[in-house]
Amino acid sequence: MTDSTPGPATLNLAEIMARLQDKKLPPVDKWNPDFCGDIDMRIARDGTWYYMGSPIGRKRMVKLFSTVIRRDEDSYFLVTPVEKLGIIVDDAPFVAVEADIFEPGPEQSIVFRTNVDDEVIAGPDNPIRVEIDPETAEPSPYVLVRKNLWALIARPVFYQLVDAGEERIVDGKTQLGIVSRGRFFAIGSLDAAD
Repeated sequence: MTDSTPGPATLNLAEIMARLQDKKLPPVDKWNPDFCGDIDMRIARDGTWYYMGSPIGRKRMVKLFSTVIRRDEDSYFLVTPVEKLGIIVDDAPFVAVEADIFEPGPEQSIVFRTNVDDEVIAGPDNPIRVEIDPETAEPSPYVLVRKNLWALIARPVFYQLVDAGEERIVDGKTQLGIVSRGRFFAIGSLDAAD
């Protein structure tokens, strides 16, 4: 089954913002069912969902599960009004697989699309952050999708952000970063000592 949602090439930023305001998700933060135990479900770092060790091949099912995921402290759950089931998330529950930059320049907005077709506009409510592995110095960039739920930004998308980035001095250090919705997000230090 194909998705009939228009792609970014046919939409402008105002249309995307209107679509995001119209999107309703289940109120998982308001549901407080009893914990029913863990299930053998895992979301791998690449965004693949597994059940009992096998990948879930039906994207519609994955998209449905993704609407009822919740993070409480450092644990992830699938939550309905009557059940709360623990799942394993290797890194982040989503992967940002695409980014479109609208109105490049100081007023630009970056719209990310995740592996489950959620869209999010980076900005004050949906920040970008980068964690650096202390052993390998590898960056792991993320964008907040919704409350406590982050998307790992896929490597090609991160390279796109780096390519569109700009240098700024932040707290006395030279940072490479990207602007979206009026906010500068540092994505890497350009100082040799860091």
